Amino acid sequence: MDRPDQTTHFGFRDVPLGDKQTLVNEVFHAGGTGDIAFRAAGTAGAGFRATVCDINSDMLEVGRGRAASRHLDDRVSFVEGNAEALAFPDRSFDAYTIAFGIRNVPRIDLALAEAYRVLKPGGRFLCLEFSTVDMPGLDRIYDLFSFKVIPPLGRAVTGDAESYQYLVESIRKFPKPNAFVEMMRAAGFSRASWQGFSGGIVALHSGWRL
Repeated sequence: MDRPDQTTHFGFRDVPLGDKQTLVNEVFHAGGTGDIAFRAAGTAGAGFRATVCDINSDMLEVGRGRAASRHLDDRVSFVEGNAEALAFPDRSFDAYTIAFGIRNVPRIDLALAEAYRVLKPGGRFLCLEFSTVDMPGLDRIYDLFSFKVIPPLGRAVTGDAESYQYLVESIRKFPKPNAFVEMMRAAGFSRASWQGFSGGIVALHSGWRL
């Protein structure tokens, strides 16, 4: 059970655990979802079905509209839900993917446990997330760009610097790839591994329910 005084991070700020989801929702109040599902549907066979689950209703509405415009609304469904407590039966899915989202979950360990629970035996978990730059020289340039360019650019383009400040801070607070792999193993995943791309800017984590 969560303690009333339990805190977590929201970017570089410590906030009450119960407040993080609300703060995240305020950052991501719109934008659309379903990109991974749409891409998979475009390459898979006629029997392919995907369920897109997100806690933010605004994003789901945008996603539904995008699915309809692609004539994929019969193959890709949208469900409002919390990654920490999914409303799907055990062993429901062949695969679970999440892209640039688990970083925003208040209790990542619970989300990983739920991902494992809803996968069928032999199912695969794939998580694409921002990571730690590991290329000498690029790391300093990346930090400079992240903190000095991205928030002011967000203010200039959208009038919102705070959301972009949260973005760059939350990337730094996310567990390093090896630490995240250990979290996956603790949730039950086998063959847990990761691969970095673009000098470590992003990493793809993989695990199996065996």
